[in-house]
Amino acid sequence: MASSSSTSSCCSWLGLVMAVLAMTVASFGSSSAAVPSTRFRPTAWSLAHATFYGDETASETMGGACGYGNLYNSGYGTNTAALSTVLFRNGYACGACFQIRCVTSPWCYRGSPIATVTATNLCPPNWSQRSDAGGWCNPPRAHFDMSKPAFMQIAQWKAGIVPVMYRRVPCVKRGGLRFTFQGNSYWLLVYVMNVGGAGDVAGMWVKGSRTGWISMSHNWGASYQAFATLGGQALSFKVTSYTTRQTIVAWNVAPPSWSVGLTYQATANFY
Repeated sequence: MASSSSTSSCCSWLGLVMAVLAMTVASFGSSSAAVPSTRFRPTAWSLAHATFYGDETASETMGGACGYGNLYNSGYGTNTAALSTVLFRNGYACGACFQIRCVTSPWCYRGSPIATVTATNLCPPNWSQRSDAGGWCNPPRAHFDMSKPAFMQIAQWKAGIVPVMYRRVPCVKRGGLRFTFQGNSYWLLVYVMNVGGAGDVAGMWVKGSRTGWISMSHNWGASYQAFATLGGQALSFKVTSYTTRQTIVAWNVAPPSWSVGLTYQATANFY
């Protein structure tokens, strides 16, 4: 079995945290967004390599360094990949979508089929191995450690590692942004999921019904935090894309009775 043995386990505790979340998706009030006319378009094709981790069930891909938890519940499924450091960008690539096709290898499927994956994890460096002999995710390599189901869409799994061409593509998502709450009445930690357009997030702000806009700091992966007393207030959010710098405003996402452990959905999304 081909695998990048060093795929991130730094956030293994997340599985326990996310397992206790009641993944109830709620919509409150009306959400609207002012979206600039610019749209994210596919980038040029670039060269990288790809391996896979886990088995056909993709159970080992659950959780991960982006904080999405159960990837079935959060809408990402099994078409996912862990990115090497240069692609992961300290978590700011979380949610980005890529097209990947196998090239110049006898293990590639005929016709060069394309797999479309979402970045959900980090493939960290393995400094005990040379970058051309096991340390596939060592900087400055661009590398994708794909789920096995995704890898098997482009090449035979026995290949181990294959050269690929990849490009960023728009993330096509149904429904609005999803915000999963953790924390307490004095500290709000929000995981952002189901992001369309460029798929990534560079910054967030939260507004209570009795506050102005409060800047949220990047915690890790796709999570942002605000140290503020927001209990008992309806919550709105502003979200900015890392790639396009587009900002949307999702009004009244959560009601005054919001609770940690729940996921709230806005009608707003990037294009």
